Amino acid sequence: MTLVEGKLHDGDLTIDADVVVVGSGAGGAVVAAELAEAGQSVVILEEGPYVSPERYGRMRPSENLRHLWRDAGLTFAIGLGDTPVINVMMGQCVGGSSVLTGGVCFRIPDSVMNEWVTEHGLTDINPKRMEPVFEEIERRIHVEEVPPEMRSRSTQHFLNGLTALGMDWAPMRRNTQGCNGCGRCNFGCPHGAKRSVDVTYLPRALAAGARLYSDCRVDRVVARSGRAAGVVGRLLGGPERKPRGKLGVRARRVVVAAGAYASPLLLMQSGVGRRSGQVGRNLTLHPGFRVMARFDDPVEGWKGALQSAYSDALEGDRITLTSLFIPPGALAGTLPGIGVAHQAVAQAIPHMAIFGGMIHDEGGGRVQTLFDRPYMTYRMAPKDRAAVPILMRRMAEAFFAGGAREVYLPVLGLGAVDADRLRSIDLEHVPASVLESGSQHPLGTCRMGVSPNGSVVDAFGQAWDLPELYVADGSILPTSLGVNPQLSIMSMALRIAWHLREKRLPAS
Repeated sequence: MTLVEGKLHDGDLTIDADVVVVGSGAGGAVVAAELAEAGQSVVILEEGPYVSPERYGRMRPSENLRHLWRDAGLTFAIGLGDTPVINVMMGQCVGGSSVLTGGVCFRIPDSVMNEWVTEHGLTDINPKRMEPVFEEIERRIHVEEVPPEMRSRSTQHFLNGLTALGMDWAPMRRNTQGCNGCGRCNFGCPHGAKRSVDVTYLPRALAAGARLYSDCRVDRVVARSGRAAGVVGRLLGGPERKPRGKLGVRARRVVVAAGAYASPLLLMQSGVGRRSGQVGRNLTLHPGFRVMARFDDPVEGWKGALQSAYSDALEGDRITLTSLFIPPGALAGTLPGIGVAHQAVAQAIPHMAIFGGMIHDEGGGRVQTLFDRPYMTYRMAPKDRAAVPILMRRMAEAFFAGGAREVYLPVLGLGAVDADRLRSIDLEHVPASVLESGSQHPLGTCRMGVSPNGSVVDAFGQAWDLPELYVADGSILPTSLGVNPQLSIMSMALRIAWHLREKRLPAS
């Protein structure tokens, strides 16, 4: 087993490999394990640090944010036009965002795959051909249905409201084994029950001979003789993770799996994607909005699975409703009010329930740089923006139908709202500047297609501009999914890995 923390390495680092994989998250870990087990020499580079499951399981949420999330969880997409600023949270550690998800595992919806076939020409990505791919991933990470007894009272109150309104819901499926419902999934499972890639695919890769290096920032893909031939970058060290020694990897094949934010930046820095002009464009986010509700009886929503049920009853309005809860200490910091007013709201946390809604959006965003600083912009399509007031109103109505005394909408400065006041609020004209929105699902910035004119990579993830450069993460998805993307990303990566396993490596 070879796992090297780059921050502990003195001097420069030069490595040779058959394949270098940039990124150790859901996409990169899958590719690395499959190719290493096929006998190829694989090196995995991760910009973030290595934090063991034992260590992150003991961390407070604030520590977790500082050490495992990009920008300590404070990366934002700047809203353009009538679009809110969106907090985009992404993992930056060995295992990537897989370590920090709620564990939710949806397959790519059939309707989405059918759209990819008919509108994007990706005829090989259809429900029949993808079935064995989904099954393999689900087996490897132990996807199971959340049982009723793992449902928190927070979730159950909302589901009671949905049922009262005649709206369907279903149990969630997650990659867990032995979960005890502590509700800390987004901060790294403290019990080893979440089967994230740092405890499943990466150990497989290392056992098969792959080498994993943390604290390695890749700055550029190297081209030689008309193909990708490695990467260069810097080792990061010290408390502020400043660049130290030089990093160079010579490889016969390069797989970029740094996520929909970092992958397009790396391709742009490497001069890849100019032909289509699509690198960094078509960003989708699944803009999310949470609604909280206060009940008279104690709820203690932290007791139970963080995400245990969902509803697609509003699918016609481009909305998916998903259960969630976060540890009380983290939740308190997000509640409205200042001083005594905030204290009064925070004291009601044991009586609060939360549910979230996300929008199946179009590609209205972009990742780019200004003065060598990366940033994201995002403009909601008119029909996506029109879904926001529907989402807030229907979720509030469900909570009231479930017995809530008052609700807290994701509107800055609004405060608590009872059922009578809800009916009088003109949600359709609430300005975007006061909406609270978040996302953990950036996708689409190096999208896949069948022509170099409108896409960045081909149907098996190879960059149109540079042979032997592959992309295998959420950035290649042609459109938004409308569901949590973890399983979708891993399945697309596995499909690419199986292709690369059979494709002859170029001569060194």
